[in-house]
Amino acid sequence: MTRSKTERTAPRRWAAPAIAVVAAMAALTLPTQGATAKRRAAPVEATAPRPAGEPIMAIVSIKSQQVTLYDSEGWIYRAPVSTGTTGRETPAGVFAVVEKDKDHHSTMYDDAWMPNMQRITWNGVALHGGPLPGYAASHGCVRMPYDFAEKLFDKTRIGMRVIISPEDAAPVDISHPVLFSPNPDAIAAAPARAESTARDAEEAARAVDEAKKAASAAVREAAPLKASLAKLEKQKARADAELKRADRLIAAAKTDDAKAKATELQQKATQASTDAASQLDAARTDADAKRAAVTTAKDALKAAEAKKAETAKMALDAKLALEPVSIYISRATQKLYVRRNTHKPAPDGGGEVFDTSIEVPVTIRDPDQPIGTHIFTAMAKTDAGLRWSAVSIEPRDGAKAALDRVTIPQEVLDRIAPTAQVRSSIIISDEPLSAETNYRTEFVVVLNDQPQGGFITRKPTPRQEMVVAEQDGWGDNFFGGFFAREPEPQPVDPRTMRRRGGRAYYYQEQPQPRQMWPGYQSW
Repeated sequence: MTRSKTERTAPRRWAAPAIAVVAAMAALTLPTQGATAKRRAAPVEATAPRPAGEPIMAIVSIKSQQVTLYDSEGWIYRAPVSTGTTGRETPAGVFAVVEKDKDHHSTMYDDAWMPNMQRITWNGVALHGGPLPGYAASHGCVRMPYDFAEKLFDKTRIGMRVIISPEDAAPVDISHPVLFSPNPDAIAAAPARAESTARDAEEAARAVDEAKKAASAAVREAAPLKASLAKLEKQKARADAELKRADRLIAAAKTDDAKAKATELQQKATQASTDAASQLDAARTDADAKRAAVTTAKDALKAAEAKKAETAKMALDAKLALEPVSIYISRATQKLYVRRNTHKPAPDGGGEVFDTSIEVPVTIRDPDQPIGTHIFTAMAKTDAGLRWSAVSIEPRDGAKAALDRVTIPQEVLDRIAPTAQVRSSIIISDEPLSAETNYRTEFVVVLNDQPQGGFITRKPTPRQEMVVAEQDGWGDNFFGGFFAREPEPQPVDPRTMRRRGGRAYYYQEQPQPRQMWPGYQSW
């Protein structure tokens, strides 16, 4: 069928407005992108113009896609990063390095290469080297430039603070009466105290071993008593029965001969009964003594075990006094928690064990009012004690105002403050501790009003939240609110790149089964 002229030209009339719309949107987008570029330049890798000390904290800005490392004097390294894409967002909050692996391969994402991995949660969030497309593109980790991640790997330690902030954040100096002010005499005496209490604990442990041996020997000595006493009681009963029979025979005797025989039997039975009674009394006296010895030995063992527990606790406290201490104060739970690294390998093979022996109620003024999330860190020693910094990643209440609202129990201060070390910290937050916090972590605190898609144990961020998150300010991803980016391909180890027919291609080996521990989720 032949179309009319109107029908043949209709598509062209529609095409012109469509092109005009696209052009107009592009015209709108370009100035916006230009303005964004003027407002915030793309992050670049940089090193401070001074010798770098040991990193104390890393702050990742999700907004700027940048990580900054700080030592006691200020920033030392900066680099661009790529955090989690929409639906797999890197959770904002407070973390610490819990494990390091130079050549890590993911068992969750098809053996994806994650070189110089520094894990901050056990459910799959870490800092590691990876490709940086210039925007958030990972599955929830924080990718850093490969060379930067390698340089950083050997400079950090387990327990280094990692702060992931929705906005730009940086530490500022702060002073406040709540912040620990250590006692120089206590600091000086701490190493000797640790050695002394460790010796006491060893001696107490040896005393327990000796007490166990003594108690076991006493129990072994007393073990035959029941059977021995029962045997003697039966002998006495038989002798008494024979004596009664002799008495009856004497009473029934009709002749002198029968009476003489009965009397002789009576004399023998009397002697046997007397001997049996004597033996039984002696055995009972011995049994009482041995039972008393068992009781004494068990009491001594209990006392030795109590002393062992007490000296072990004192030794642990003295040892931990040499370590930085971290306190977390939660407005949600109205509790104060303490963590210190014992540096003991976890029994199930994952990371190191953190001491969790202190958890007490805490007083927060106006507990129904938000307080924000603030991290206070002891950056360096001073003549007066410690120099502290504050980082606020959810300001609400100011950092000083947050400290004003908190009353730390005196017994906690007495145990911790006198020997507080550089790297000690106090975190105050509206949030409860994340379920990711366990004996193999320091504190894991997640801002629950921020997307958390990168947590593999959580549901992906709802679609509506994705739009809001990416559409904010238009920025470099104007269409992102309508067409969410797919995650960039995960990095592949170049050692697994092969060539075939002159072209490079990638293959990914099948991951080998790994030994897991209860509650661990491989990634």
